[in-house]
Amino acid sequence: MLAGDVSLATAESRLDLSCEATRDLYLFMLGIVSPLTRTARERIESARNKFNPTEEEKNPNMRFADNALAVLLDNDPDFNKALEKRKFSWDQYDLLLKKTYASIVTKDYYKAYMDALESSLASDCKLFSRIFEEEFVGSVELEHILEDMSIYWNDDLAYSLTYCCRSMDSIARTGRWAMPPLYQSDMKKDVKGVESDKQFVHKLLQNAFGGYQKYLSMVSETVANWDHERIVSTDMAIIVCGLAEAENFPTIPVKVTINEYVEISKFYGTPKSRIFVNGLLDRIIQKLVNEGRINKK
Repeated sequence: MLAGDVSLATAESRLDLSCEATRDLYLFMLGIVSPLTRTARERIESARNKFNPTEEEKNPNMRFADNALAVLLDNDPDFNKALEKRKFSWDQYDLLLKKTYASIVTKDYYKAYMDALESSLASDCKLFSRIFEEEFVGSVELEHILEDMSIYWNDDLAYSLTYCCRSMDSIARTGRWAMPPLYQSDMKKDVKGVESDKQFVHKLLQNAFGGYQKYLSMVSETVANWDHERIVSTDMAIIVCGLAEAENFPTIPVKVTINEYVEISKFYGTPKSRIFVNGLLDRIIQKLVNEGRINKK
């Protein structure tokens, strides 16, 4: 079966690739810890070697340059093997590293970290959590780097940085790094009743793919005097997925489905997508409920 020029098998393969790519982006961003630390050391050495360094430059605060987190990751064979396997390196992005470090040292959270009386792995992890939270989202230079490296990375930076922060919390507690599972449900696989995220997304894709023409007809019938080909393709994809979820996942409440896809439309659609997606999903789903084609448990 085909939707456009893409087979279901190809669509499922691309879905799996995109999920793997999100974790790859997490690894790439986590890999910035040591390069940023080296940038700090280089700046300190450069200041020391000036013709007439100040007393502060002769005796610098080495807390960030000697942070324990960078040491831990540098000596973690699993982490380094994961980076090497994917050929990830920040060596060619020294301009971004220098710009990021220059931004970090101006922040109050950095100054508080450097002025603290005691140092620890936990405090280093807390600092890098703030760095991941505040320094990368919105960076035009980083966006260009990610676009050149992978076509799957342009939308996943914020999500991957969230997992970097989760790793900071985990390392602070356990003193070691561990690769996060690909799907969140894998973290709870020993918990009774937890459904597989992978099975969910594949089932959703299969139903949206197989029912595409059916859902397309529903949209055309609902939007009077409007050619479905004029609807923005991302809006149509969101609506089709929403209808597929509403019809084929009886344990997910209708309101939850509509709200989730409206939120997705805010990110991927046009300024008017939210209203359009909300209105169409609400009308079509209500019609299917009245016809008995959607029954929720």
